[in-house]
Amino acid sequence: MREIEDKAPITPGAIHIAPADYHVLVEDGHFALSTDAPVNYSRPSIDVTFASVADAFGEHAVGVILTGANADGARGLRRIADRGGLALVQLPATAESPLMPDAALRSVPNSRVLTLAEIAATLGSLTVSSAS
Repeated sequence: MREIEDKAPITPGAIHIAPADYHVLVEDGHFALSTDAPVNYSRPSIDVTFASVADAFGEHAVGVILTGANADGARGLRRIADRGGLALVQLPATAESPLMPDAALRSVPNSRVLTLAEIAATLGSLTVSSAS
């Protein structure tokens, strides 16, 4: 697990953590950090990250929305879905705070709605199939 640094390469199999008070964008093989204004009162904002992921990876993008107390992520997930990517949303009834999953489902009603265990299994199967 590592905190993202500006222009750091995207490394497969690594867990990248957004640094406090920076938006994280995905560009051609690397991350970029931004101090643009907060989105949905958030910086980092998952909407900003998801939009850049959708633009960079198109139909190969995957967005996951879990528990959260605002609507951040819903617009970015819509962009991933519009580009043909996979939209996964935690089953709101299982979320500690269902506001984020509910907002995501309003934005992307055809998302795959899954429990945390099902999301983990789905992501694991994507990793295995893409590594082959």
